[in-house]
Amino acid sequence: MPIYLTVILKSKPESVETLKSLLLDLVQNSTKEAACLQYDLHQSLEESTIFIFHEVWENEAGLKLHNEQSYLISFFENAKLLFQEAPIVYKTDKLA
Repeated sequence: MPIYLTVILKSKPESVETLKSLLLDLVQNSTKEAACLQYDLHQSLEESTIFIFHEVWENEAGLKLHNEQSYLISFFENAKLLFQEAPIVYKTDKLA
């Protein structure tokens, strides 16, 4: 059963470009994973400090494996000082 995630990240204003670069690297690595069905990164047009991921994972096991990847763990270690606030993660059901 597919797992749908929406992840909202808010950068400190002075860290937007640095965080954006790290997020683009995250996209490159994540889309190589076998269980990754979709991994789209968006940046708000109204508020450039806000980034949004729309992710679809093949199943819970695939998402669990993703969350254990060294590059993802390293990202959160390196990016934590760039965030204005803690990331928000929504796990959802697709209705339509």
